[in-house]
Amino acid sequence: MHWPAVCESREGGAAHRGRGGNRAMPPPFRIAVLGAQGVGKTAIVQRFLHDDYSEVAVSSKTRQMHLSAAVLDGHVHDLQITDYPAISSFPVSSLQEWSDVCCRGIRSAHVYVLVYDICCFDSFEYVKTMRQQILETRVMGSGETPILIVGNKRDLQRGRVIPRHSVSDLVRKSWKCGYVECSAKFNWHILLLFGEALRSVGCARCKHVHATIRFQRALRRERCVLM
Repeated sequence: MHWPAVCESREGGAAHRGRGGNRAMPPPFRIAVLGAQGVGKTAIVQRFLHDDYSEVAVSSKTRQMHLSAAVLDGHVHDLQITDYPAISSFPVSSLQEWSDVCCRGIRSAHVYVLVYDICCFDSFEYVKTMRQQILETRVMGSGETPILIVGNKRDLQRGRVIPRHSVSDLVRKSWKCGYVECSAKFNWHILLLFGEALRSVGCARCKHVHATIRFQRALRRERCVLM
């Protein structure tokens, strides 16, 4: 599926006018990015926010919260993207969530982006387990919790451990989740995956399913918060 998606500069006119206008800003979309260690979660987020990529793998034991913005169907939305470290299990209660600093805010996300490495079978098993735990423990009103499965490192296609069609069929037909493959290294399908994530939760808020999405990069570089 394709839709119009345009990256704006940090001084993007649409976002600026939306913030300076009289209409109240809609509540932010909270996007939680999860995955096993080494799958490239942080690389994906950094590529999306700053169009930046480093060959040096960064392993963080803290959650990192970033603020960005998007224009969806003519309305400006703040995006709160939280890059979580590899957690052993999804918190089953709010008490457990807030007792672990790495998990704070995870149960209130509007959409979950679960990232795996297409060359690592164990990372896909991690995603499978995390998805199941989210469904078993997370309740958001009476609706379903949007989950997007992302296969990173498409540039290493020859090292793939599970055929793409097998994963796609499982995720889309059995799990009823969205599925995107990307390459943070070559900036391939990065906008697509965040557009898909935004659309999965945005459909409940907007009249038109085929809404135009425009992204603004990180509003300010210093608006990355280590928690």
